[in-house]
Amino acid sequence: MKRLSGPAVALALLAGLSACATATPYQPNLPGAAVSGGYSEMRIEPDRWRVSFAGNSLTGRETVEGYLLYRAAELTAQQGYDGFSIVTRATDRDARTYVQPDPFYNPWYGPRYSYWRPHWRYYSAHNWRTWDPYWGDPFWADRVDVRTVERFEATAEVVMYRGAKPAGDPNAFDARAVLENLGPRIMRPAP
Repeated sequence: MKRLSGPAVALALLAGLSACATATPYQPNLPGAAVSGGYSEMRIEPDRWRVSFAGNSLTGRETVEGYLLYRAAELTAQQGYDGFSIVTRATDRDARTYVQPDPFYNPWYGPRYSYWRPHWRYYSAHNWRTWDPYWGDPFWADRVDVRTVERFEATAEVVMYRGAKPAGDPNAFDARAVLENLGPRIMRPAP
């Protein structure tokens, strides 16, 4: 029995980590979901809704905006309407930059060297330059890892209508056509 518990724990950890490294699927935005983000909506008037889709750091802007349109079309069909017009639309970008120093890079060379440190002089672009580990230099890469993490959230206010799509309105969509065209691109959560 002990032999089986080790692989079972390893598989459970692997499954947990893979859930963390997954783009937001098309799902309701509920707290405690396996993957963060998803769609939400709020009724403003009988035929007017505010629809949102929030992605995690692995979900691109195009996917977030496509899922928003798909949710607006799905909601339109559920309410018994034929199409919808987008009155307002916005996509918010939350970007955070993380700078992490290399854990093995240490410019201090130990207590016995006191303030001694190596430094170099080199000739670059018509003059002499000096490099040392305390000041850094653009010529020599400081040993850091710089990452920018982006998250997108798209929001739209939609007005639903019955009948044919209004001619000449670029913000009007046929709900069934949107569902048919975007449906194959929708990634649903794993069961």
